[in-house]
Amino acid sequence: MVGARNRNNPAGAPLPLIPVDRQLAANRLDVRQLIATANELLALAADLEGIVSREPDGPIPMAPATVLAMARAEYRRRRLRGTVFDSDDLFGEPAWDMLLDLFIAGLEGKRVPVTSACIGACVPTTTALRWLTLIEERGLVIREPDPSDARRAHVRLSPEAMRRMEQYFQRDRRPREG
Repeated sequence: MVGARNRNNPAGAPLPLIPVDRQLAANRLDVRQLIATANELLALAADLEGIVSREPDGPIPMAPATVLAMARAEYRRRRLRGTVFDSDDLFGEPAWDMLLDLFIAGLEGKRVPVTSACIGACVPTTTALRWLTLIEERGLVIREPDPSDARRAHVRLSPEAMRRMEQYFQRDRRPREG
């Protein structure tokens, strides 16, 4: 806008035209800087939270979207380790991978077939099925038949497992990068 008055241009002088591609690149840089600043503020808040409690009963719970973002970042970091070291089996924790995957799906309101839960564990299917049975026996996972296909079943975290996963991420309040 030529001659527009605003706090950056109080005199209303003509503003130079900037090529669109340069402006988009500058906007991306601004967004990255804003995200970096937000992460720094989250880290400071987490540090302060350890020093000064905001409420007598403990810290203020994080928003569900924040917990979801932390869970997604945790899962991505786990996959990244295997990629960087060219070995998924070097860092195998199939139960934790399944719990993370099912927690994320639960927060997103998605149904997870057993086969997908096995894939999410990044181990051979037989190994994943053994771990799935173990965490099901411990009451962390509920297996439900698919009403539209008798050959398929879905799994989800039990309400207690959802509560514990939420508690885990509420306690681990360090900001994460994905």
